[in-house]
Amino acid sequence: MLKKTQQFRIFESQQLKKMNQEIRNLEPKALWNKFADLNAVPRPSKKEERVIAFMMDFGKQLGLETSKDAVGNVIIKKPATAGLENRKTIVMQSHLDMVHQKNNDTTFDFDTQGIEMYVDGDWVRAKGTTLGADNGLGVATIMAILESKDIPHPAIEALFTIDEETGMTGAMGLKGGLLNGEILLNLDTEEDDEIDIGCAGGVDVTATRSYKEEETPENSLAFIITVKGLKGGHSGMDIHKGLGNANKIMNRLLFDGFQNFGLQIAEINGGSLRNAIPRESVAKVIISAIYEGAFQLDMQNIIDNIKTEFKTTEPNLTIEITETELPEKVMDLGIQEGLIRAIYAAHNGVYRMSADMEDLVETSNNIAKVTVKEGNITVQCLTRSSVETSKFDLANALRSAFELMGCEVTFGGSYPGWTPNVNSPILDVLVNIYEKQNGTKPNVVACHAGLECGILGTNYPNMDMISFGPTIHGAHSPDERASISSAQKYWKFVLEILENIPEKK
Repeated sequence: MLKKTQQFRIFESQQLKKMNQEIRNLEPKALWNKFADLNAVPRPSKKEERVIAFMMDFGKQLGLETSKDAVGNVIIKKPATAGLENRKTIVMQSHLDMVHQKNNDTTFDFDTQGIEMYVDGDWVRAKGTTLGADNGLGVATIMAILESKDIPHPAIEALFTIDEETGMTGAMGLKGGLLNGEILLNLDTEEDDEIDIGCAGGVDVTATRSYKEEETPENSLAFIITVKGLKGGHSGMDIHKGLGNANKIMNRLLFDGFQNFGLQIAEINGGSLRNAIPRESVAKVIISAIYEGAFQLDMQNIIDNIKTEFKTTEPNLTIEITETELPEKVMDLGIQEGLIRAIYAAHNGVYRMSADMEDLVETSNNIAKVTVKEGNITVQCLTRSSVETSKFDLANALRSAFELMGCEVTFGGSYPGWTPNVNSPILDVLVNIYEKQNGTKPNVVACHAGLECGILGTNYPNMDMISFGPTIHGAHSPDERASISSAQKYWKFVLEILENIPEKK
């Protein structure tokens, strides 16, 4: 007789197989089947070896010219179908890696497991993790077209870049001369009624320093403070929505506890990825036992105020304070005060709106990760802007806040934005097709995310670039979901674009 755990695993495996088949039966099948194939391959940023091998095998099995460049980008070339040989060569581009985020109560190993998907009404979701529709649906689109035998298209150079989510090192490492295409279709935006012609650049701002640990004073009580239940989301596309940042919320609690009760910090672990708005933060702190009642009362008052502030945007926000075992050591009070004040002073959220494009965030910052443990402090931020000077203006403001408390501050991973070209010939093609198919004009926009177009344009300055994609909500969070009806609309759009690429001059 099978044990209950074995029976459960067999049942779970059967359910996953059923859910996977449900995804494969969605229309357009060519797109969703390739997405299911891709999502079976673990593909975290900076660990793309398996998905690179998967994509190389895919191209070679199709008998297409397939290569990998020095940094790991995969290029697959397919000749034009009959009758379209005189059209301009196009580059179809998406990135292979995905953001790995999961709920705290979800058991999942991103390094070994494929994404577990299911259908929820008009949405495809994942079980407690990110879905990988960003940018997996773009990759799957290109794969389906490369594999097709009946989709008309011009000559295609498929470019699958690596490490877009944690530094864009694939795009930055792509050398000039590898591609001959005159038009680039980037399939990495997330609203199906938008056509992107520009994006923000970014820079990582990282503050670090060491500190002395002190013995925990006698007659102390220890508490775990937990901030959770926030929506999180994309630190560019969602930064204007007034969502809660777990690191900033935690800092309010720590600041008040320190000011009023001499709270001392033993550890902080807040946030996870630089490009995701932090959903959770956990801190271990101590106070003198004589303040226990007053501390609990004061904290509850602050918690109630914070929840009231965020009741509309963050209805599931939870802040818990529970007693725990005393730590052996805590932070030096002088360094602690500097850290708390620096995080309070450091800007988070929208810094400046664009003066040139309506409703476009120009410059912003995400205080993405705060770690305090065993004598070391690390604060990681991602600063974005479509204007280089404004990007570094905010980065220098952050640098100043953290240098004042003795941190070493470094700028890393800087990448340029993509300057909008309203006179783009391929833009005219897409706008006309969209209007014909949908009876309304698309929204021509620039986005506050880091698309690879700006970087690719440094080595391919004459390439006409455009970006579009199906509707995806909640990217970079476990609430990520892809619209099924939008994927159908998008697929139809892609097919007609391929048939209407302009002729070579």
